[in-house]
Amino acid sequence: MAKPRVDAEYLKEIEKARRDLRALISNRNCAPLMLRLAWHDAGTYDAKTNTGGPNGSIRNRQELNHAANKGLETALAFCEEVKAKHPKISYADLYQLAGVVAVEVTGGPTINFVPGRKDSLESPAEGRLPDAKQGASHLRDIFYRMGLGDKDIVALSGGHTLGKAHKDRSDFHGQWTKDPLKFDNSYFVELLRGESKDLLKLPTDKALVEDPNFRKYVELYAKDEDAFFSDYATSHKKLSELGFIFKNHRSILAKGVIGIAIVLTAVILGYLRELNKKTN
Repeated sequence: MAKPRVDAEYLKEIEKARRDLRALISNRNCAPLMLRLAWHDAGTYDAKTNTGGPNGSIRNRQELNHAANKGLETALAFCEEVKAKHPKISYADLYQLAGVVAVEVTGGPTINFVPGRKDSLESPAEGRLPDAKQGASHLRDIFYRMGLGDKDIVALSGGHTLGKAHKDRSDFHGQWTKDPLKFDNSYFVELLRGESKDLLKLPTDKALVEDPNFRKYVELYAKDEDAFFSDYATSHKKLSELGFIFKNHRSILAKGVIGIAIVLTAVILGYLRELNKKTN
């Protein structure tokens, strides 16, 4: 499918869709589900082959039926409600915008969102998303394949501050933090507290504490929420843009800058002409 034309009208539709998503996510308390949708659409990216990634292909029934995507039918249905109001917006942009809004409405950091993603129905083979039953080496294999690093792995894992694990979607049940609808640094605080009967600890969670290079970020984020928010926003943006170059958007920005420069030049020249008249 063609990449959407990111012009002024498209940017207006994005802002309208953002408002609709904010209302929908707040009213239905579905922020964790929408964040998971955004992650799982983006997390299939392979930097070597430039395949997968945030292209909306998760709506393809074949990909939606992958084991890691159980339960995401609801998130897709919610997005369809917004898509019906804003048909110009690509599914790829819509899903990533939903993830950004999910973080923001639950108290998380503001994430810079740049539209322009191309839709695709070509799905990668199953197995590109993280397996919660494995450890540090598996996490690195998955995220390094995307082109992300250790800091990204830990920061993005902090998104588990939202939501719960469901037995019907995985082999795990429970929530990571005491308030699964509040985006904060409590995921890291709970990791460092050790075992808890009430809160979930997956093998991939434990790996963040046991691996020395991961642990240094866990300790940082547990004591400094501002540092976590800053790094999370950076890593989330990278994840949401894997494999894509937003030429149209940059063109709009460039035109805007040129327009401002022309106006300023005209004002300055007018002022100089008036000044010249007064001195002559």
